[in-house]
Amino acid sequence: MLYREAGQFRSTYAEDMQIFPIRQDRIALMLLLAVGFVVVPMVATQYWFSALLIPFLIFSLATLGLNILTGYAGQISLGTAAFMAVGAFMAYNAQLRIPGIPILASFAIGGLCAAAVGIVFGLPSLRIKGFYLAVATLACQFLVLWTINRVPWLTNHSASGVIAAQKIEILGYTFDTPASKYLLTLSIVALMALAAKNLMRSETGRAFMAVRDMDVAAEVIGIPMMKTKLLAFAISSFYCGVAGALYAYCYLGTVEPEAFVLDISFRVLFMVIIGGVGSILGSFLGAGFITLVPIFLNLGTTFISDRFDIEISHALVSNMELITFGGLIIFFLIVEPNGLARLWQIAKEKLRLWPFPH
Repeated sequence: MLYREAGQFRSTYAEDMQIFPIRQDRIALMLLLAVGFVVVPMVATQYWFSALLIPFLIFSLATLGLNILTGYAGQISLGTAAFMAVGAFMAYNAQLRIPGIPILASFAIGGLCAAAVGIVFGLPSLRIKGFYLAVATLACQFLVLWTINRVPWLTNHSASGVIAAQKIEILGYTFDTPASKYLLTLSIVALMALAAKNLMRSETGRAFMAVRDMDVAAEVIGIPMMKTKLLAFAISSFYCGVAGALYAYCYLGTVEPEAFVLDISFRVLFMVIIGGVGSILGSFLGAGFITLVPIFLNLGTTFISDRFDIEISHALVSNMELITFGGLIIFFLIVEPNGLARLWQIAKEKLRLWPFPH
């Protein structure tokens, strides 16, 4: 009753092909964007921007990229952090070596370079799948970081490898505050999420899902396997590359190889599993959940130590994070394999019939 599309008639083809054909979804999206662009900058503190909101948006974009590859195209990857590193370092070099290039164009170049690397490491997917493909993409992680550390040109001959990111300036306005960087990140993530939502409704998205469900049958009905799989790797890596550029410029403020370790790849994979495989919304839910868990654990341990006068070491808190992540992965794989997005879908189905029993 609260979420019922009865009476919403569509009289044109354009109305029927909207990204959000149900009015409630459009209203919810507009309200959410209004809160993100207007309300949050007025009430959030610098800590919220720097420690919560900006990393949440960046990891949402990286998770969305991996979800396109794993959730929609059915190709597993453990090289997300490597693609993010390519995007960050190539955006830095584009900004450094091309005079006058806009910062957004540098981000796009970083994403395109990550897409090129993704295509190269996506070639094994034409012959192998599953665990063996995961190992092949895992090799990308080590090879990319080794290349960054061994090729001085990529780090502008920096002795430490840690480089300060250039300032972000668009149309004469400098994004140097956490609030402005948050708004820039939110704008890019919102546009790319809508593009991904639309892509999954297109012929390309349907080809991805056909390959995921049964690649042999997809090839029989005429879907080009090589083009589809490599395109999935390219699009996924592009999203991860842009996320890596945002991670370096809007969150860290530095471009360094140690920021893109293997732990980032596993963390993004956990976000996909917990949020929901094959779901745009699940990418944001999973990123929000994983981003907030360490915060709640730190608050809980602080409360316990203050309330009961018990000293809790940082090592124990760090191990508790790993234990919690592992337990959540097992829980969702057993209880709800489709993640938080499926729980939200069930809630919407119940709202359609509320207050009547079913």
